Amino acid sequence: MSTESVRAESADIGTQPVNMLAIVAAAMGVLAVVGLFLAGMAIIAVFVVGAGHVALNQIEQRGERGRVLAVSALVIGYGIAALSLVSALIYTFTR
Repeated sequence: MSTESVRAESADIGTQPVNMLAIVAAAMGVLAVVGLFLAGMAIIAVFVVGAGHVALNQIEQRGERGRVLAVSALVIGYGIAALSLVSALIYTFTR
C-alpha cells in the first residue's frame, strides 16, 4: 500500500458522518446510569439496547462512524439489565 492510498483512505474515514442514533444511544446510556442512582429510571436501559443494535446495523449498512458509541451503549444497557436481574434474584431468594 502506498502512502497516497493510506492518506486517501484516512481522508474518507474523516469525512463520513457519525451515526446520530449511536450518539442518542450513548446519551441515553449515560441517562440510564444516572437514573439508576437518582430517579430509578433504569428502564431506559431497554431502549438503550434497542437503539444500540439499530445503530450498529445502520453503521454497517451506511458505512458511518460511531461504532464505539453504539457498542458502549450496548455495554451499559446490558450491564444495567444484568444488574437488575441479579438484584431481582437476590430479592426473591432472600425474602
